[in-house]
Amino acid sequence: MRTVTLETLFIHPIVQKYVGRSGIAHAIEVAEKAFHIAKSTNVSPDLATKAALLHDIGHYKWYENGKWNFDLYKENDIHAIKGAARAHKLLVRLGENLQDAKAIALAILLHTDSYLPEGHLKLSPLQQIVAKADEADEEPHGAHHYKEIDAESALNRIRLLDQKIDNLLQSNDLEHTS
Repeated sequence: MRTVTLETLFIHPIVQKYVGRSGIAHAIEVAEKAFHIAKSTNVSPDLATKAALLHDIGHYKWYENGKWNFDLYKENDIHAIKGAARAHKLLVRLGENLQDAKAIALAILLHTDSYLPEGHLKLSPLQQIVAKADEADEEPHGAHHYKEIDAESALNRIRLLDQKIDNLLQSNDLEHTS
């Protein structure tokens, strides 16, 4: 039985505030994509969807003269660093298994290389899933952060995803692997 569900995370005021800034529709779509990738790669769908849902929780909107400045964002953004710390603190407070909270935070930290110096990192399977799911939903100039979804539809999709995870965990008795 999972201690922290996607719904628990989704309805939390911190998630509503910060994921709301970066795009709830995008976060849900990335979580759904991560579920399917995790399911086919024998990685925990619970960890993958949580990391995917929270992957942009550290976003800051970069504006200049009242308009979104994508170039300024690309040049100065460290949302993955802020997001990993914010997500880890929230998960621990909600009672997530400490090792799982760490694995989720690291997947958030490494879901993008936009702030890293040149080079290659060896990502864990969980980290790869979150990065792939995010990349699969990207649109030019950050447009994926501005997709709309109504609150009821968003919550229904989160609940459906929780149900799929629970069903999969019950039927396969999967262990958390990251």
